[in-house]
Amino acid sequence: MFSFEYIELVGYSASILIAISLMMTDIMKLRIINSIGCLMFVIYGLNVAAYPVALANLAIIIINFYNLYKLIKGNNIEKTL
Repeated sequence: MFSFEYIELVGYSASILIAISLMMTDIMKLRIINSIGCLMFVIYGLNVAAYPVALANLAIIIINFYNLYKLIKGNNIEKTL
């Protein structure tokens, strides 16, 4: 029989979310779904001691949040004009 650990489910789920995010046409949805997938990869990476995976995905989360901030800030400026 196959051995299955729940942390593997986190890794597979993260992969699926990243793939789904890359199919989004709305950049806001892309960044949000991608960030959730990256957070799951950080959890996965820390649990299996794959620290480069965790670190790279943490960096991507920070980049996503920065770009989300710029998108939200830019939308507020356009609405006030």
